[in-house]
Formats: sequence, structure tokens, C-alpha cells
Amino acid sequence: MAELKTQPNDNSVEAFLDTIENEKKRRDAYAIAALMKEVTGALPKMWGPSIVGFGDYHYRYESGREGDWFLTGFSPRKQNLTLYIMAGFSRHDELMARLGKYKTGKACLYLNKLEDVDQGVLKELVEESVQYLKQKYG
Repeated sequence: MAELKTQPNDNSVEAFLDTIENEKKRRDAYAIAALMKEVTGALPKMWGPSIVGFGDYHYRYESGREGDWFLTGFSPRKQNLTLYIMAGFSRHDELMARLGKYKTGKACLYLNKLEDVDQGVLKELVEESVQYLKQKYG
């Protein structure tokens, strides 16, 4: 079975965030890191070259595929801030409706800038996503 390419490493999160050229995006990235650290109680860790992850869990699918992943995380991409938040918890749709301006992908939440969303709702989304993963995977 193929191993995930994105693995945790010992690269400096701060050094990575300091490479973000756009000052506004850099400030937003530090604010998201602070929010995720507060919610998870975990220190940030680099996963691959460009994802900042918090906490971790081991998953095993019915197909037999298994691996380790972070509870929540983000990547300050050139186009947007990509947040990794798991859907599937009971209040997901309600919170998303109150969040503000965003786009979504599979387990990704895309923000142009942090001020586009209600940060209290964003914190609730992260909290409930983390709780959902902890309950589901232990």
C-alpha cells in the first residue's frame, strides 16, 4: 500500500510562515495558527513542505487503508488560505451558513482573507471538527 507523501517533519513552522511575502496573508496565517493551537492544545508541526498541522490521529478505513494525519491544519497558498477541517459533525452545515465568505473542497475550507469570515464561527468549526475526529478515531 502506498504511503502518504505528506509526512510530519521537524522544519520550523515560524520560519515557514515568515516566508509568506504578502504581509496580510502572513498575519492571517499566524492568527489561524494561534486559533488552532488554542483549540487543540497542540504545538504546530510542519507536514510536508507547506502544511501546518496540529495534533494527530490514526485512521483506518474499511478498505484496510490506514495512516496518520493531523487533527486540523492549514496552508497559506498563493491563491488563498486553505484550512483542513473535517465535515460530518452535526452542526457543520449550520456553522458553514454563518461563517461568511468562503469556498470549499473535500475537507478543505478556502478563505481569501481572515476578515471575510466570522472568527468566532471559524473557531467553533475547528473545535467541532477536532472533537468529531477524536470521537471517530479515538
